[in-house]
Amino acid sequence: MGKLYVIDGLDGSGKHTQLTRLAAYLRQKGKKVRCLAFPCYRTPGAVLVEEYLAGHLGGLPSDTGAYAASLFYAMDRYYSYCTDWRREAEDPETILLADRYTTANAVHQTGKLPREEWDSFLDWLYDTEYGKLGLPRPHQVIYLELLPALSLALVEKRSVSDGRVQDIHEKDASFFEKSYETALYAAEKCGWEKIRCFRERTDGADGPPLLRTEEEIFSEILTRTGL
Repeated sequence: MGKLYVIDGLDGSGKHTQLTRLAAYLRQKGKKVRCLAFPCYRTPGAVLVEEYLAGHLGGLPSDTGAYAASLFYAMDRYYSYCTDWRREAEDPETILLADRYTTANAVHQTGKLPREEWDSFLDWLYDTEYGKLGLPRPHQVIYLELLPALSLALVEKRSVSDGRVQDIHEKDASFFEKSYETALYAAEKCGWEKIRCFRERTDGADGPPLLRTEEEIFSEILTRTGL
């Protein structure tokens, strides 16, 4: 089996940017690389994900339970695996890089449940996707930690600049807060490599923490992964 590396994080944390840089770096070293991104929008497997995010099943994320929403995303991954990247996943020479994966369900769906149910949900989630569905387990997960306020500001800025309609996750500030909380919990429980995308201010000025540069984050990804 090829090795699967997952990069996850809140919206605006730079997942796609860092995955693209990592893919280019590995290809320059002569490695076979396949990049993946989830959800796989505009494919048959993502229909329920798109209906959910568009608000057709309810205007709030909480209108669709954690287990149901997780199955939507799991089926998207299963469909793409069966129809697209299974052969590459089975090739020991290929390195797979995924922008989100099962980890995104852990980040965004766990918080819909009472805290005392988080462990059992995470156990169910991984057994469902890796056990029952047979999807490949990641070799390593890199979680790009971004504070909810910074994430929300970046999403709103992006929406204004490109005119894209925000989905029900992106419209809900409280969802960002809960997703951040559950992401830190899942990272600890599941052994993810957590990389901060911000630094506290040292200039004495008021304001939010500062974003780290892409170069700083990428350098830390290389160190943590050993790639």
